[in-house]
Amino acid sequence: MQTTRLALASAAAVGLLLAVGCTTDEIPEAETTEEATASTEEEWFVQADYEEQLAQRDIEPEGDPTTPWLQAIEPEWVDTSEYAVDGGDHTVCFSNASVSNPWRVTGWITMQQQVEVLQEAGEIGEFLHSDAADDDEKQISDIQAFIDSGECDALLISPSTTATLTPAVEAACESGIPVVVFDRGVNTDCAVTFIHPIGGYAFGADAAEFLVDNLEPGSTVLALRILPGVDVLEHRWAAAQEIFADSELEILGNEFTGGDAAEIKNIVTQYLQRGEVDGIWMDAGDGAVAAIEAFEDAGQPYPVMTGEDELSFMRKWKETGMTALAPVYSNFQWRTPVLAATMILNGEQVPKEWVLPQEPITEAELDDYLERNEDMPSLHYAKFGGEDLPGFPDAWRDR
Repeated sequence: MQTTRLALASAAAVGLLLAVGCTTDEIPEAETTEEATASTEEEWFVQADYEEQLAQRDIEPEGDPTTPWLQAIEPEWVDTSEYAVDGGDHTVCFSNASVSNPWRVTGWITMQQQVEVLQEAGEIGEFLHSDAADDDEKQISDIQAFIDSGECDALLISPSTTATLTPAVEAACESGIPVVVFDRGVNTDCAVTFIHPIGGYAFGADAAEFLVDNLEPGSTVLALRILPGVDVLEHRWAAAQEIFADSELEILGNEFTGGDAAEIKNIVTQYLQRGEVDGIWMDAGDGAVAAIEAFEDAGQPYPVMTGEDELSFMRKWKETGMTALAPVYSNFQWRTPVLAATMILNGEQVPKEWVLPQEPITEAELDDYLERNEDMPSLHYAKFGGEDLPGFPDAWRDR
């Protein structure tokens, strides 16, 4: 494994953003809603977790709302005194799944800027990082190399996929290194803390509820999904299916796109050739503008749509005046793991499951967030939470 010293995401990393090629293959007939619901529920849907996340949307987080990356919803605090290390020259290691989409690039820049602040304050010494490029086997190897190196005082892990990375995370925990898992989960609770916004169920429900509330009964909805096998993404679709099942909307199908704009446009175009599409549900905002352009090219009315807080989508939303919502999987969470690492190495309490706030951007808030981010590139995420970091705005603008 190669580890890299703290550096801004390179142009080569950004070049990984759209790795899935376009296809013009005929889209197969979508499975029925009942078949899709049964399949998803069998593998991913947990009723108790679903109900908990939907309830958490209405719970006031503990902590200062001006620093949402340090807030926590119903935290259960754990003692970390066994991991306390004298002095502040800690080596923190980070195994990253990838920087293969704009959300992850934005977060990675934010994390690096937070690390620089902590280094200047003497809280962190070296920061070592590996990028698995969405390859499970490489990330497993990366994690083992960090363990074997003996260099890491704390290990941060953003898993590539859920089940496959679980044994590697367990091995890291068994090594005695304090482990912080964030963003995507694994099937173990051995980490000192697991950091994430409310979760995929909340994201998927926010989007599905918006479509139900803003479409007439009998309207058609196409679901666009980025990739399978990741818990937070599977939960988004599982929650949407629960809500759609209790509605009078017709779900035309759910299609994996890889976040590739050309593929998204191709898929939406083919569905429009079959008939009307009244709404678009997305489990991630990558390529949302391409879906809108497919309607423009076909001369069709804009759909009621949910995307994400990526600026390209939000600017297109403003430009068109379409009925839309930007669900959020809080990008500011990338600050929290390195802050948690310093807390753990100082022997301070942290939440066992650190649940961060997660609120969608509505039409009433659209102008405010666009104004705040007016100088940022299209692939930037509005709720990145880095405005107070020294590198703002250049680090994100000049990615």
